[in-house]
Amino acid sequence: MGASSSQEQNVSSEQREVESLAASTGSTSLLQNAFSKLVDPQTNAIPLQSLQQCFSLNYNSTECEALKMPDSLLGLLNHLGPSIVDMFFITDKGGVNWIEFVRGYLKCCGRMPVSGLLNTLLRLFSATGVKAGIPLKLEVEAIDDGDYKINGSLLPIDVLMFLWMCWAMLWNSKTWNVFKEKECLYLPDISPLVLSAVVSCAEGGIGLELWDCDVSVLDVQLPAGKFLTWMLTTVTNLTECFTQFVNARLQNCTSSEQGTPESSSSSLREISSEKAGNSRLLTCGKAWAISLTIRSTISQEILNPYFPSNSDASDENLIYRSSLHGKGLNRFWSNVEAYLGPLLILISATSGDANEDCTNSRKWVVGALIHQGFENRDMFYGTSGTLYAIDPVFHMCSPSGKEKNFVYSHLHPTGRAYEARPKPVGIAFGGTIGNERVYIDGDFARVTVRHHAVDKTYQPGSLFPNQGFLPVEASILEVEVWGLGGSKARETQLSYKKREDLFTAQRRKVDMKTFASWEDSPEKMMTDMMADPNRVRREDR
Repeated sequence: MGASSSQEQNVSSEQREVESLAASTGSTSLLQNAFSKLVDPQTNAIPLQSLQQCFSLNYNSTECEALKMPDSLLGLLNHLGPSIVDMFFITDKGGVNWIEFVRGYLKCCGRMPVSGLLNTLLRLFSATGVKAGIPLKLEVEAIDDGDYKINGSLLPIDVLMFLWMCWAMLWNSKTWNVFKEKECLYLPDISPLVLSAVVSCAEGGIGLELWDCDVSVLDVQLPAGKFLTWMLTTVTNLTECFTQFVNARLQNCTSSEQGTPESSSSSLREISSEKAGNSRLLTCGKAWAISLTIRSTISQEILNPYFPSNSDASDENLIYRSSLHGKGLNRFWSNVEAYLGPLLILISATSGDANEDCTNSRKWVVGALIHQGFENRDMFYGTSGTLYAIDPVFHMCSPSGKEKNFVYSHLHPTGRAYEARPKPVGIAFGGTIGNERVYIDGDFARVTVRHHAVDKTYQPGSLFPNQGFLPVEASILEVEVWGLGGSKARETQLSYKKREDLFTAQRRKVDMKTFASWEDSPEKMMTDMMADPNRVRREDR
């Protein structure tokens, strides 16, 4: 008892403070295990090289979804580990002691405002770029209380590399226990996300030609302050890429099994080619862009099919696809009915004639995220939702809080009397009945997009470049619906469908025992009369 009290007195107040902050994050055991694995027993500190190796991010090759990878990206990732150690961990002569190790972790993953985490992430990119010899125009200025101000500007290619650096950290945190070290890195196409930053941050960025734009050659300066504001309003979940990476690397250090499952780059190529061959609307890049706007379990659910560990079940969340299940509201309803969970619907359309090779046609993709299943109602309903402009420029229209016309889904009425003014048959998001912001007709042939002035449910914003004030009617190319409610929502829907199939089979089955016998049937009497009409018959009374 006395020994324990004396031991507690030997612990400094500084150590108690950092350990208390670490306990608030729930990572005390992770830090203790990682420190015991990495520490040098002679110096009671982690050697600098060991800590850099713990956070190293080295890849031999890449697989790109669409864009051409900059030559300097792999060099940037190679310097990420040393940059993390230099920025967040203070080293003594023998290395990083326990207090500085915990304090460095809190700088990476501690509780702090999202704006501070985004600022830290951009500072890390700037420091890593300097080590890699990349000519960035960012200047980090230290101010009071350990805060930093970032000045300067970025080019669109810099934004692309910054976002890919964040993706590489997320990819590594999800695949470190699947692939060997230095495995191939899969890079998604995030051009719409980069163009979103260009439109929001560049002076006169709206006047740029955004259709079929190559972001790697754009020469537009994006002020660092505006870029931070764009991240705070559009991709708030970007900080999770860094925190998950740090936790995964520390967990990797504590793993008792040093070996990793055998894997080859061919397996990743098979995965990427399979996804490209399916030609889904929800590509890996689009899924990641949407997930960055969501700070809930939906963010992880939407990305699960795009990591190698979940590639075998990549189509489980795909509930409806018009080219696969058939176009029209009835086909749509037969696949989405009874799914009681978050749903993501994507619509690909073209403003030109989809059946002709028209050079003036512009293809674009819009989407909507609703947090409950579809209902067959003749009025708007819903508790929450988000509209998305997905391609060619990404933009999020979150709820405004003024109205609750989130979603409208109405089928052909059955068994109803004549209506002088029938409600429109189709699916809509935002606006009012007859003046919807996004409206899909019942045949899934045309989609109408109106200006945000007609809508008080979702925030303003264009759903495709040069939208204008007049309604735009376009031909639908594809419609997809993805279920994001997890296995429980899918199982509930499947059980409902099995029950409905059972009822349908029972209604179609004819039980001959329930009918009268042939001898007493009217058909038998009519047959006998036709055979011998003059036969005298006695009527039984």
